[in-house]
Formats: sequence, C-alpha cells, structure tokens
Amino acid sequence: MSTAIQTFIEYRRQLHLIPEPGYQEFKTQRFLLDRISELPQHRIEIRTWRTGILVKVKGSAPERTFGYRADMDGLPIQEDTSYDFRSTHPGYMHACGHDMHMAIGLGILTHFVEREMKDDLIVIFQPAEEGPGGAKPMLESEELRDWMPDQIVALHIAPEYEVGTIATRPGILFANTSELFIDLTGKGGHAAYPHRANDMVVAAAHLLVQLQSIVSRNINPLDSAVVTVGKIEGGTKQNIIAEKARLEGTIRTLSADTMQIVKRRIEALVGGTETAFECTASIDYGSNYRQVYNDETITREFMEWLDQSASAKLIECPEAMTGEDFGYFLERIPGFMFWLGVDTPFGLHHAKLEPDERAIPVAIDTVTCYFRWKSEQPPFGGKSS
Repeated sequence: MSTAIQTFIEYRRQLHLIPEPGYQEFKTQRFLLDRISELPQHRIEIRTWRTGILVKVKGSAPERTFGYRADMDGLPIQEDTSYDFRSTHPGYMHACGHDMHMAIGLGILTHFVEREMKDDLIVIFQPAEEGPGGAKPMLESEELRDWMPDQIVALHIAPEYEVGTIATRPGILFANTSELFIDLTGKGGHAAYPHRANDMVVAAAHLLVQLQSIVSRNINPLDSAVVTVGKIEGGTKQNIIAEKARLEGTIRTLSADTMQIVKRRIEALVGGTETAFECTASIDYGSNYRQVYNDETITREFMEWLDQSASAKLIECPEAMTGEDFGYFLERIPGFMFWLGVDTPFGLHHAKLEPDERAIPVAIDTVTCYFRWKSEQPPFGGKSS
C-alpha cells in the first residue's frame, strides 16, 4: 500500500480515537484543521462554522463548484472492537463510519490541492449528523451561503457490500426520518392499591402495542414506513405503581405525506391513551431529517461513468430506511449520495463495527476521478436557488 494511502488510513485511526457528540467535535475539528494547515495554502481558503469546517480549493479556470460533504460526530456507544486504536472517550464510538468519511474528505482535499482541477472544490466537514442535525443550519449559515456548490456528493459506508463496491440509485435513497419521544404522567401509588393509582407502565404497554398497528393498518401496503420504539422507561421499584413512563423511538417513511399520516395516527393514539388511562401525555418529534433524494440525471450519469471507468463495482441498490441529514443538502443542491462497501459482519451503530480500511482508497480514487472527469464536461447550469 502506498505511503499516501497509508496516511489517510492513519488519519482515520486517529479520528477513531476521539469520537464526540454533535456540536462538541472540538478535538475532531482541531485535528482536521491541523492536517489542513499542513497542506500548501496558496490555493485554499478555510472557514469554520461552529465545530464544522469548510475548505475551498481554487481551480485554474473555474466555471462552477463541486462539493464533498463528510459528517464528523460519533455515537453514544461503548466500543467493543478488536482494534488497538479503540475510542479514548468512554461511552462514545465512531460506529457509523464518520471517521472514514472524514479521512476520505482529507484525501479528496489533498488530491486537488496537489493536482489542480479546472473548477473549484468545497470540502464540507459537517457536525451533528447523528443529532440534532447540522446540515440544515449549516446550509443557512453565512459561511456556506456564498460558497454554495453547484453539485454535491457524499458517501456512507455500507457493511453489507464488499470492498470495491459502490451502490446507489437515482431518486430516493434514504427515508424521511423523525425521532419520537412520548411522556405519560398519571398517579403513582402502592402496588397493593392499584385502584387508587393510574399506572403509567400499563398505559405505556398498551400504547406500545397500539403504535405497532399504524404501519400494518394505516399505511398502504404498497408504501413503506417504520415505527420503532427502541427504549421504554417507567417506575422506580417493583412494589411502586409508576407515576411516569417514557417511550423513545423513531419513524421512517419513503414519502413526506406518509410521515404526516404516521404522526397524525400517533397523536390520535396518544390522545386515546390519555382518555383511557386518565393521564396526561406529551409528544416530542425531536430531530426530523429530509429524505435523501438523488438527482436522477446526475446520478444516472455518475453510474454510467462509473460503469465505464471500472474503478469500482457498481450496484443499483434498493432504497433504504436509513436516515441522513444530507437530504437537506440535496434539497438545495443537485447531487447524490452513494454506499461505499466496507465488508464487515456488524451493522451500522453496532459496538463491534470494524469497516475494512481498504475502502478508503477506493472512495478517494472514485470521487477525485469523477470530479476531474465532470470538470472537463460542459457546465450543467447555474447554482440552485
């Protein structure tokens, strides 16, 4: 393996050591800025936004601007890998590949600093993808507004695909997503006197079962939706009737209209729970992410180019119920996201996730060659509004 490629693998390992929550990526930002400062500076400009970074590489005769986006934050997961470079932050881990996404971003940036392209390039290191969602406010920031790319690309590691594989599709790739938090408050009491209390564990259990009827009975079978409750809390001791209970979950749909149907049904069921169990309830939808909708023309063109270039194996994949706030970028800027095969038996957000690092040079080579090829084609029009 070349020294240059090994450098970006080493960057990934150093980033893996320091996973941080959204908008708290202080060490991560510092590491990236230090690496960027080591590059020749005569053709680059650097801006920061909160804990994020934007780097512009000036082209030789720019007519447009290409963009690559890498997310930065880690997840609240205790790592359980075999690495000798495990997370040094207890309870946090890069379990979704953001360390690889950033290392690839540094590789793409380095390539175009060292090998001039005709058009400009913006590399965007975006915080808080896992929550509360950094894409939308970053797009609205002054720092990015006048550097807005004409076309943008992002990738996400895919454990299920072998190294050397790139998978994508025109149109919808990832779902609309929403967090879900439901709090129930009733009347606590002694376990021996249930008639004097309103048990919120029982109320939560009934509501949990009812929520599972939404997809099976309120959504068109030819449509797709997910309502998952991943966490339920209630009570303090085995002989105390719980005054409070909390359900935490996620909603995923392939259309914005279906998301609204699901939310209306949740609100109706929660209202019914209030009546049935004489309690009060509140709903918080937390972070909501826009669907990742790949520009059909540009994505098809990329797929045809990739198929002909033979630099990676191309798969036209089905849509997924994954959530990604890159959808907000694609709402404003033509572009696409693709899956990058990393061939590991453990899925995203798993404590044992160990992506194959040989995928890093595959991604750097694919994106840099694509941008260079695209830069040589006639301009595709002005910036989106």
